Amino acid sequence: MDTGQRKKQPPPVDNSVSDTTGQYDLRFVLWRQFCALNNIPVDTLPSQLDNDQKDRWEEMKNQRLR
Repeated sequence: MDTGQRKKQPPPVDNSVSDTTGQYDLRFVLWRQFCALNNIPVDTLPSQLDNDQKDRWEEMKNQRLR
């Protein structure tokens, strides 16, 4: 096994809301994951984040969304 290979990253997900997925839309799942990782209440709006949190949210979105 080649130990020099990087762990495969999941492909970016589409950055659009589908009428059929609702709360399970991947952007909402990503937001809930971000909130859990950063001890932020899930009902917080992105506009309510402080500058450091906003930077981390933007970085996570850019890595995971198209």
